[in-house]
Amino acid sequence: MINPSRYEEKLSSNKTAALFLVLTLLCLALAIWRMSAVGLDILAAIFLVFFLFFLFYSLNYRTLIIQLTPEVLKLRFGIFTWTTATDNIANYFLDQVSLRRIGGAGIHFSSFQGRYRAMFNFLEYPRIVIMLKNKKGPVRDVAFSTRRPDEIMHFIQEATSIPNVA
Repeated sequence: MINPSRYEEKLSSNKTAALFLVLTLLCLALAIWRMSAVGLDILAAIFLVFFLFFLFYSLNYRTLIIQLTPEVLKLRFGIFTWTTATDNIANYFLDQVSLRRIGGAGIHFSSFQGRYRAMFNFLEYPRIVIMLKNKKGPVRDVAFSTRRPDEIMHFIQEATSIPNVA
């Protein structure tokens, strides 16, 4: 949905959801198998920890919500939210970083060309990078996946008067 004063997108990935569901169920099955064979030992505990980890991923990283107004950009992945004022946007561009370098779906942090970046990703969608004027903690750039990068970049240009030149 886009209108002159607000952009909102809910992004999900069936591939990512299926992957995390399979990993969740696999770890649960391995934990049950191990506990039925030898009881609760270190390996069964490790399988249970991985089960809980992938269960959290399955539930938390199901949907990325992107909200953009002339005043603020808000990204929400489950319980995690990133908010930055549009007047803190220095530049924006389509991300060209390879999928292997990103590290997977979900939220990741990494350094690119000397700038620390927070990434809100689904791997099968293009990403937009927002360069911040003032860093937030160590983060100087924020990248996020979207189905409609052109609409978002147009909205950012309208909100910030920064031409997309990068």
